[in-house]
Amino acid sequence: MADVKLTDIRKSFGPVDVIKGVDLDITAGEFVVFVGPSGCGKSTLLRMIAGLEDITSGELRIGGEVMNDIDPSKRGIAMVFQSYALYPHMTVRENMSFALKYAKVPKDEIDRQVNSASKILGLESLMERKPKALSGGQRQRVAIGRSIVRQPKVFLFDEPLSNLDAELRVHMRIEIARLHRELGTTIVYVTHDQVEAMTLADKIVVLRAGIIEQVGAPLELYDNPANTFVAGFIGSPRMNFFDGRVKACDGSRCHVELPAFDNAVVAIPLKGSMPAVGSDVSLGVRPEHFHDDGEGLLSLTIDMLEHLGGETFAYARSATGAMVVIETKHGRDLQSGQQFDARFRTDAALLFDKAGKRIY
Repeated sequence: MADVKLTDIRKSFGPVDVIKGVDLDITAGEFVVFVGPSGCGKSTLLRMIAGLEDITSGELRIGGEVMNDIDPSKRGIAMVFQSYALYPHMTVRENMSFALKYAKVPKDEIDRQVNSASKILGLESLMERKPKALSGGQRQRVAIGRSIVRQPKVFLFDEPLSNLDAELRVHMRIEIARLHRELGTTIVYVTHDQVEAMTLADKIVVLRAGIIEQVGAPLELYDNPANTFVAGFIGSPRMNFFDGRVKACDGSRCHVELPAFDNAVVAIPLKGSMPAVGSDVSLGVRPEHFHDDGEGLLSLTIDMLEHLGGETFAYARSATGAMVVIETKHGRDLQSGQQFDARFRTDAALLFDKAGKRIY
């Protein structure tokens, strides 16, 4: 395994700047996930690490060595793509051993590495099958196995689960997490699915429009987002945001007026610097922070109920049309069209300024 260091990495396609100065340190053995919306640059950044895209400027180091102009085959990396890219005319064993044969590795060593990888991935009984006789999950495991046998310093995964159905995605997430524990190799993983990021990552890198918005452990980003973009992207369903205005502040609380809720005023415990009275703010409340004993109160009308068995998500709106998502244990007692008062924990609410930056 090896560390990866990106220093002021930039990528331009003609006049278009795609990656706009990325600085990132990935520790050896870390599982790092790049997340962000489509077009944010996460796959481009991964391909630059792999050597499949040229670096316009900046410096890339893998294991302490500058890799900007090093051929991809000599970077000590292995990449798993969204498409399995298996040779259809070859068996599983032949697919997994192909790169080693091409590198003229001795046959005994090839057999040892292929057998070891097949055991790790549970492919022993499938080694003589061809890709057309495999399920989607099995093909993805073969693609991963083909990377393992190369014994890379760094694994790169580019949305490897996006072609799988929901149940298989869950299973493969478990398999990849287990694989990381067993191998201990550095992994850089790209996904647009923040659930994958939250469940797999040691560290998440949130990207938007070619820049890093925030880097941190999954729960750190969830609990302490730097801005409304990160707060809204991390978490499912996403955080609710309500436009507000600071009406007053005392020594321990900030009183915020919410125009979308008939100018209701909620008192938010101060956790940092005091915002200026009269300033525009955004109040963030996660769906699970609605509780019967909460101090904040919103009058709502239910539009739709999403029953998930043990929990229910209520999609509701205020009298002025502001949308709210609420996680509730009382879903069986609610109905669409019903008016009700929803309470939320003010101590868990977050405040952001007009530009979207976290106040506290």
